[in-house]
Amino acid sequence: MHARSSQPVPEGLVELVEAELLPQLVIRSPHPHDPVVVEQLPAPWRSLGSGNYAAVLHHPRHSELVVKVYAPGRPGLTREAEVYRRIGTHPAFSVCHHVGQGYLVLQRLQGTTLYDCVREGVPIPLQLVRDIDAAIAYAESRGLHGHDVHGRNVLLHRDRGRIVDISDFLNPEPCDAWRDLRRAYHLLYRPVIAPLRLRVPTPLLERLRRGYRLYRHLRSRA
Repeated sequence: MHARSSQPVPEGLVELVEAELLPQLVIRSPHPHDPVVVEQLPAPWRSLGSGNYAAVLHHPRHSELVVKVYAPGRPGLTREAEVYRRIGTHPAFSVCHHVGQGYLVLQRLQGTTLYDCVREGVPIPLQLVRDIDAAIAYAESRGLHGHDVHGRNVLLHRDRGRIVDISDFLNPEPCDAWRDLRRAYHLLYRPVIAPLRLRVPTPLLERLRRGYRLYRHLRSRA
């Protein structure tokens, strides 16, 4: 199965992935609610981060693209490829250039996550919130759902908003993650954190993240 945009995959990248990266890559997923761990990565490949099911990697010769490799036993690649097929081209989303065995080749989205913006004191403009609202509405018009849009997969780039992970957009179950984040932006961030230019330390952010995850779990069972 292949999914391509108007920009083809650079010559040789798929061969690099399949002959160099995958045979030497070791990743594991200790828990479905925690990020994948990259234990071994061949040079000169670099890790850009991990989600709960996959690691995002790049090669310095192809800095405009990333390779998203799913951890062994973790599902979702076929569904994510279908999401990108339906999304097509939109400024708030990446583009899928290639679907391989256990991996995707995606356009690399530049930016700073909202999580890191709050941690580092980077101002978050209201335009970002409007962009994400519009992006989710667009996805819904394509038969998708704005599922699991949270602070680690929303990017700020040149004062505009992007969604970096849309792998759950086929999930029709109600999800309040973006609604809750937007509410926190208006009730807490704009009136308190932004004017004081506060930097929220990582340990506190992690406690808030875990507490919110527990809150969502309990709310879903109510």
